[in-house]
Amino acid sequence: MRSTIIKKIMTAVFALMLPAVALAQESTDTIATQELQEIVIQAPKVVRKSDMDVFYPSVSAIEHSKNGLQMLKNLMIPTLTVNEALSSVTSSGQSVQVRINGREASLDQVRNLLPETIKRVEWIDNPGLRYKGANAVLNFIVINPSAGGSLMTQAMPALNCSWGQYNAGLKLNNGRSQFGMSANFKLTNKVEMHREYHEVFTYPDGQTLTRTETPTRGYMDATFGGLQLDYSYIKPDTTVLWVAVHGYKEWPETSLYEGLLSLSNSPDAILLHDYNSKKGFTPSFQAYLEQHFGRGQLIAIDFNGSLYNGRTTHNYNERNAATENQLTDVNTRIRDCNQAYGIEANYIKNWKNSRLTAGVSYTANRNRSTYENLGGAIFHQSQDKVYFFGEYFQRIKNVTLTAGLGAQYTSFLFKETDQGNSSWNLRPQFTATYRLNESSQFRLNFTTWQSAPTLAQTNVAPQQIDGFQWLVGNPHLKTSSSYMLTLRYNFTFPKVMGTFGIRAFTSPDAITPCFEWSEDRLIKSYENSRGLKNLSFYLSPQVEIIPEWLNVSGTIQYRAEQMRGRDYRLRNHDWSGDVTAMLQHWDFTLTAQYQRAQRDLWGESITWGESLSILALSYEWSKWEFTAGAICPFTKYDRGSKSLNKYNTNSTHIRLDMAPMPFIQVRYNIQWGHQKRGASKIVNADANVDQSSAGSR
Repeated sequence: MRSTIIKKIMTAVFALMLPAVALAQESTDTIATQELQEIVIQAPKVVRKSDMDVFYPSVSAIEHSKNGLQMLKNLMIPTLTVNEALSSVTSSGQSVQVRINGREASLDQVRNLLPETIKRVEWIDNPGLRYKGANAVLNFIVINPSAGGSLMTQAMPALNCSWGQYNAGLKLNNGRSQFGMSANFKLTNKVEMHREYHEVFTYPDGQTLTRTETPTRGYMDATFGGLQLDYSYIKPDTTVLWVAVHGYKEWPETSLYEGLLSLSNSPDAILLHDYNSKKGFTPSFQAYLEQHFGRGQLIAIDFNGSLYNGRTTHNYNERNAATENQLTDVNTRIRDCNQAYGIEANYIKNWKNSRLTAGVSYTANRNRSTYENLGGAIFHQSQDKVYFFGEYFQRIKNVTLTAGLGAQYTSFLFKETDQGNSSWNLRPQFTATYRLNESSQFRLNFTTWQSAPTLAQTNVAPQQIDGFQWLVGNPHLKTSSSYMLTLRYNFTFPKVMGTFGIRAFTSPDAITPCFEWSEDRLIKSYENSRGLKNLSFYLSPQVEIIPEWLNVSGTIQYRAEQMRGRDYRLRNHDWSGDVTAMLQHWDFTLTAQYQRAQRDLWGESITWGESLSILALSYEWSKWEFTAGAICPFTKYDRGSKSLNKYNTNSTHIRLDMAPMPFIQVRYNIQWGHQKRGASKIVNADANVDQSSAGSR
């Protein structure tokens, strides 16, 4: 009898949950706030679906969050690393595409989300064809106020240097319409850093030259800001309209490294000055329309256009320390005026246990680069991409299958030299999911994608890097293809949940740098290599040590890879990972985080991102949150690269002189109004504008 009652109660609970889990089936704009709160409380923390994992924020996660990014960190999703201080979200060392109600978004837009409006987070670690090669996708399902509005502010300055992050977001609602304005500003002004650099040149005749750089001074500037105005209109289950204008301003993003250079073939010391700068402004416009029809059909169309006007500068010189004579003087100045336009249309047909998706997209880039150091020489490059795809999803009891095929046409052309290339590439995709029981799920995924050559890789204008090295692009590059096979085991137990995965990856014609001597110059260019292969094993658990108090999550990964090029074969073995511990009690939250960046082999170089640690203590009071913390309180900051080329071996480490970097953070949120469904954007046209890159060491 008792078992029957429990089953009836559980059936009623799941019946109440269905409206929140399937937003597309809502028929009204307004939903009672109390009902939503009950759903959040009763919903499981994670629901393993066939094509995604759905995370529901707990009451404590909402109470201890002041914005969307902080909420994401508090969810502690396995394999996901959220670094609030440095505004980054990665999964097993790979980038993650972020979306809000299906619409591709930036981390600044996620930061401007109110935690109370986030009803669930969809984690898609096997994205389908319409995501165009994304490693993983995070989709925030948000319900916005229908009357009144909300205001969010945040300030996060460092205490010992000119570094900080500042954000504000305002939303005003009236019936089916919402008006929004958001702004973000990131300050990095003369933050002291230095470079540890050592290199060995090997000439064709076997002679070698060793150069060691002893740092004397260095700093980094990286100040940028953005402003967005947007409007959305929603008629539930019928029409969605969303338009936005956005402006992104990049003040000179600079790096300066000065040092004393010693050479193995000379007793003279050399004063080195290496300066890089990039600045520009990028306005953009986006428009989205979604129209529903009968029998589970809909059409979604998205347009995106952006412009970029900016400058890239590289100044490098060497002087004899004793005589002050100039030995090398490099001065590269490039002015860009580039455009990008994209449009995409998708058709989706839903049945009870299946779904068909078909789509087409077109992207155009028109680039104009003026080399001021070459007497104003102008280079025009055009790039065009056309992409078609079809994908079918079928659920059969405990098994779900997804299969699709895409085809991409890519072409690029330099007007001045009439050089370029074009190609057709196929993009198959397949996913099979088997649910053993409520605690265990297996998922097999095969996916492919293409990478077109960039403007910097194909531009034939020669750029001098230093006294030995030059950079010249290759206009004959072909679009490369990548293939990835992943097997995952997802587990959910009372105190532990997570993922164990095996990933195999290959890119048989990857676009990588290549080097050759031309007289006394070492020329860097690019080639379609003989391929990269790697195999990764990773474990990402989340452990609830003390319920609602202490949680620990992290990822540990082993990676073995092999890279082959024109005349080399290289191997790399690497351990990487991260761990985050969060202790929450009363209104305090103590967070400790350590991250060891993944070492990636690409071409003849191994590169790694930021390895660091963070410690922060937060206190909440009413609508305020106050945080004090430090970046790198336990470890050294490190990012860099290592070249393994037979002509030039070198290693670079970028260090933060201000570590540990203490900071404070103040957040304030206020909101008013009832709850309704927010705009849901299903497709996103690609219109990423290109930028030139001045050669640098």
